[in-house]
Amino acid sequence: QVQLVESGGGLVQPGGSLRLSCAASGSILRINDMGWHRQAPGKERVLVAAITNNGRTNYADSVKGRFTISRDNGKNTVYLQMNSLKPEDTAVYYCNADLWTIGPHGRYDYWGQGTQVTVSS
Repeated sequence: QVQLVESGGGLVQPGGSLRLSCAASGSILRINDMGWHRQAPGKERVLVAAITNNGRTNYADSVKGRFTISRDNGKNTVYLQMNSLKPEDTAVYYCNADLWTIGPHGRYDYWGQGTQVTVSS
């Protein structure tokens, strides 16, 4: 059994910052890519940022230069530092991990439960 638990969401004013964290735990053998997605009301879930297990990153055009994704492989944790937040960043943010599990052995894609980020004055 594997769990991804997110934290760090909340209400912030435009121009402010938030840092999201997502910790993976359970029967994990190896984590490959990790990422953050978001889903605004009435819209589809979209990729915000992703990071490989050796640190290569990619970002949605809408967040480049404002958001930074990082990870701590020793803690099985991925972070999303969000700066210069805009009202259009308001959404539920989900982390995900592409990982190999122990017993049963296999490769699976896991998702967190989501954390709300609201950018409003």
